[in-house]
Amino acid sequence: MQRRGDEELPFDPDLGVTGARVASGREVLAAVAAVAAGGALGGSARYGLERAFPVPGSGFPWATFVVNVAGAFVLSVVLVLIVGVRPQRRYLRPFLAIGFLGSFTTYSTWMLEVHDLVVADRMGLAGAYLGSSLVAGLAAAGAGLLVGRAALQALTARAGGSGPRASS
Repeated sequence: MQRRGDEELPFDPDLGVTGARVASGREVLAAVAAVAAGGALGGSARYGLERAFPVPGSGFPWATFVVNVAGAFVLSVVLVLIVGVRPQRRYLRPFLAIGFLGSFTTYSTWMLEVHDLVVADRMGLAGAYLGSSLVAGLAAAGAGLLVGRAALQALTARAGGSGPRASS
């Protein structure tokens, strides 16, 4: 068991596995299926956006930048709400956070595009893209945590304090 304050958390929150119980093969396969389904949808969504907004020559890769920054924001909001509101939903986090958003955002494409800008002798643009993606992604993740926590507090207040857990 892991501990957060006075509260015991399951060893694997998606499978409800404690230190004393091992997940069954069926539970593991179902979690893998949730990740795969989310990944297929998230990767397809990113591919569609990359095709709709291609990088102009050796210009700034806006599609990947926006996808990664938006993904950082949404991931933070989603995780706060899943943990705070729906922790008992066994396959929600694997589907949304790991599968969909994990494949929607893309570290590898970001690095490939930085490499391509360096090879095209666009060092300033490569540095700007690298740095701005990192700073904007961290800022978006922080903003997502704030938005998620505010939404969780509003949901808790609306439920009269008896609804979703207030901590995140």
